[in-house]
Amino acid sequence: MPNRPEIVCICGSTRFADELRAANRDLTFAGIIVVAPGEADEPITDDQKAMLGGLHLRKIDLADRVRPRGTSVQRLSVRTIMAA
Repeated sequence: MPNRPEIVCICGSTRFADELRAANRDLTFAGIIVVAPGEADEPITDDQKAMLGGLHLRKIDLADRVRPRGTSVQRLSVRTIMAA
């Protein structure tokens, strides 16, 4: 048994922000450390999108497991699946 809580990375499109937030809340109240995609209140640049994509891959590296939300596994990017 680990001496720390499990870490889960939520993966999915920010188009499903409400579902991502609900998963974050549910996992957090289950005693799990959650890392999730970054959110923006307004449109972002291509450079910002690339930076957030790279950052999300590092979040996956930190996680003990990945939990897809708001999309089917078939729709997750190959890059995300390979990182997991």
